[in-house]
Amino acid sequence: MPVRSLLTRYPHQARARAIVKTMLYRVFMLAITVTIAFVVTDNIGDALSIGLAANVLKTVTYYVYERAWDRVTWGISDAEADAI
Repeated sequence: MPVRSLLTRYPHQARARAIVKTMLYRVFMLAITVTIAFVVTDNIGDALSIGLAANVLKTVTYYVYERAWDRVTWGISDAEADAI
């Protein structure tokens, strides 16, 4: 199967939806990261620093990853692709 047939020029979801999904997911992950960092360091300042630094980077990479996958047609039936 040619790579070109696996990709589409048009995303399946609106950019605003992808941004909202990304931000809500990262808030959830921030809480988990800060909690784990606090358990390990026993210092709330360090835990917040670790959580914020990690999640800023992860937010950007998740958004780019999500937008890239949104253009992949592999695994989507023709009926689903037509509906989008």
